[in-house]
Amino acid sequence: MTFSTLRRNWLGNVRGDLLAGIVVALALIPEALAFSIIAGVDPQVGLYAAFSIAVVCAIAGGRPGMISAATGAVALVIASLVKEHGVQYVFATAVLAGLLQIGAGLLKLGVLMRFVSRSVITGFVNALAILIFLAQMPELIGAHWTVYAMTAGGLAIIYLFPRLTRSVPSPLVCIVVLTALSMWLQLPIRTVGDMGVFPDHLPVLALPAVPMTWQTLSIIFPYAVTVAAVGLLESLMTASIIDDYTDTASDKNRECRGQGLANIVAGLLGGMPGCAMIGQSVINMKSGGRGRLSTFAAGAVLLVLVVFLGPWARQIPMAALVAVMIMVSISTFNWASLRNLATHPKTSSAVMLATVAVVVATHNLALGVLVGVLLSAVFFASKVRGVLSVDSRLSGEDGCRVYTVHGQVFFASSEALVSEFDFKEAVPRVRIELARAHFWDITAVESLDRIVHKFRRNGIDVQVSGLNRASTTMVERYGTHHRTDAPADMPAH
Repeated sequence: MTFSTLRRNWLGNVRGDLLAGIVVALALIPEALAFSIIAGVDPQVGLYAAFSIAVVCAIAGGRPGMISAATGAVALVIASLVKEHGVQYVFATAVLAGLLQIGAGLLKLGVLMRFVSRSVITGFVNALAILIFLAQMPELIGAHWTVYAMTAGGLAIIYLFPRLTRSVPSPLVCIVVLTALSMWLQLPIRTVGDMGVFPDHLPVLALPAVPMTWQTLSIIFPYAVTVAAVGLLESLMTASIIDDYTDTASDKNRECRGQGLANIVAGLLGGMPGCAMIGQSVINMKSGGRGRLSTFAAGAVLLVLVVFLGPWARQIPMAALVAVMIMVSISTFNWASLRNLATHPKTSSAVMLATVAVVVATHNLALGVLVGVLLSAVFFASKVRGVLSVDSRLSGEDGCRVYTVHGQVFFASSEALVSEFDFKEAVPRVRIELARAHFWDITAVESLDRIVHKFRRNGIDVQVSGLNRASTTMVERYGTHHRTDAPADMPAH
């Protein structure tokens, strides 16, 4: 990395990054407290995680301006581990998950994002926007009328203040104004301090207090694999979304390594594992944060707020943060995708809607993305299968039946290929021309073997011609029909 790149990432937008980092830090506090409750751990575990993961990812991550911290998806994964074995096993899981994520980065598994279609990403974004909005409902349903008034006032500030000036992020103005108003009027509304006790000391570096045995490894390994997979999936998806938002590229493999290092540090500092957060990342972008300094500031300011300025931070009304998160939900949702339902291909719309439905129903982002990717693969396979065709003609010279194959032959189209041949036609010989076809996998090669062997069992001579170099390599390595020692009636594998 060149000096100019470092300067741009850290010092290219100092004022905007610092202000955005303050806004994100304020919004991170209730999130970290809520995720600690979900996981069944002390509030300081989530707060320390938010601080350490944000700071480390600011330095080592692959996506400048993206916010990583403790998340709900990871909290759900480790909840049963906390209940059955205790919080120290969570710290050990964070370290092991981090090592696995670093391994994924070294193996360059970040390229797997290429297999996630745009429809899946859109569904992921929309589902997350819906979940962010639904997460605010407990603060609103059955609340005192002042909560609704404060939330409405917060939204008014967020959307109207930029018309006056954009020098200060409107979410920060919203939080400061509503906090001052709440303290001045002593309003009967919930504050951040009502969600949990803040830590009163800085985190201390220490190894997890667990036995270094194979039994411990057998306990934490399944959780570590799940945490690593869920964390990388959310982080890489969020990185792709921020890439689009800022029209800049990110290093996905470096992001894998950065997330892994962050989780290791979190575990050693007494924090739970985590990953990227699309909601906080959108807050950062909307507040003017673009560089690594914004992410670093978010983590550092968070620690200062909860440890040294706790009495003040505890006075922040939840209504102010609800207003900010509603803005995030509205900004995150891809409203154009609703209009596109009528114009985009039905398969793309189905993938997007299925991803949204699964994520909202299960609150499991990884499961929703998995369903979307699988549906995309099925639709793609069906589409490619449909372009396979076989032409046939009878040669007048020697009565040879010539079959010309067009298209891609793989596991989804192999049966269709076999069905195109007439094995009982009374012809002396058959020629299969494959110059316009490509064989992709072993299933495709086996289908060619079946075709040739079926003709030979019926006493028909078969000639295969026109294979391209890649297909020829596959056939020579895995096929049987071309081998001189293979019997004519040899069945397919």
